[in-house]
Amino acid sequence: MADAHASNGYVEFSGTLRTVADTNLWLRTADRVLVKLGEFRAETFDELFEGTKALPWADWIPADGRFPVEGRSVRSRLSSVPACQRIVKKAVVESLRHGHRTEVLPETGAMYPIEVSLQKDVALLTLDTSGPGLHKRGYRSETGPAPIKETLAAALVLLSRWLPHRPFADPLCGSGTIAIEAALIGRGMAPGWQRTFAAERWPTVDPVVWTDARSAAVASAQRSAPVEILGSDIDPAAVSMAARHAERAGVADSIRFTVQDVRQFRPESAYGCVVTNPPYGERIGEQSEVETLYRDLGKVARRLDTWSWFVITSHPRFERLFGKPADKNRKLYNGRIETHLYQYLGPLPPRPRPDGFTTR
Repeated sequence: MADAHASNGYVEFSGTLRTVADTNLWLRTADRVLVKLGEFRAETFDELFEGTKALPWADWIPADGRFPVEGRSVRSRLSSVPACQRIVKKAVVESLRHGHRTEVLPETGAMYPIEVSLQKDVALLTLDTSGPGLHKRGYRSETGPAPIKETLAAALVLLSRWLPHRPFADPLCGSGTIAIEAALIGRGMAPGWQRTFAAERWPTVDPVVWTDARSAAVASAQRSAPVEILGSDIDPAAVSMAARHAERAGVADSIRFTVQDVRQFRPESAYGCVVTNPPYGERIGEQSEVETLYRDLGKVARRLDTWSWFVITSHPRFERLFGKPADKNRKLYNGRIETHLYQYLGPLPPRPRPDGFTTR
């Protein structure tokens, strides 16, 4: 995608219908894949109506398609989101009636979710090809307390720059999401391979597009690739849940789950990578327990000084409690909670030399 460029909250790129299928199957950290129908300035409801009506809706939505409209408005004159949604709905109805030469739009067919986004008086109209958010991979049917979204978990793994030849661990694994996303990355498995998407039911998209994309994704997976991933938690119920999720995700054989207090975390391998999402202490009564946990994490990290550590939390005093300032930190949002990913970079593994020896 050579023409891809980032804007505030989204990345825009061009492609084909096969691109729609591939991106839905393969994007690990995106929320949705949207088709851009048009963008125009709209300072009045008349401008919003006429601009929307002029777009090629009939090329995408059949006469029986269902097209609910969602909206949002940021720093725009048209600040009433419900009113904007109603205007867009009316404009799309007019456009479809004209395009399909019919007065009847029963909305009994496939779903075509429309979003109108107003940003500084510029209206962006899109069709949602994904349906449920892309974080819904299909493997996590149960959740424990304070679950992390699959997309954020994948982002944490990617930000850690972990590679499959190194051991990986989450010693506070909860329902197993971070470890499972690492396993999917390590084995080159498409995160969306088990689920369906809204655009799969669109008659305007040839089913062969989806069949070919899904077949290619399944064929490219390296299911027997050796990866060493550890997941542990003090809660036996959480560990059982994590094992069930890994089974559903198709990566059960690449993760070793154990019931274990984080203070007993003693991996056999050196030069590994820890990525974890501990409790934040947001709930009343949790503060002292969480602060003790962070101190314990710091003690373990000092003992495992050849490992790299990546810890996400909203706690403002994490570094002080951990006992060491982070080499880097990055602001991220876990849902609506502002957090930081604290990064402690251990040494790289020794590199093998041609003569069979290793060098640092």
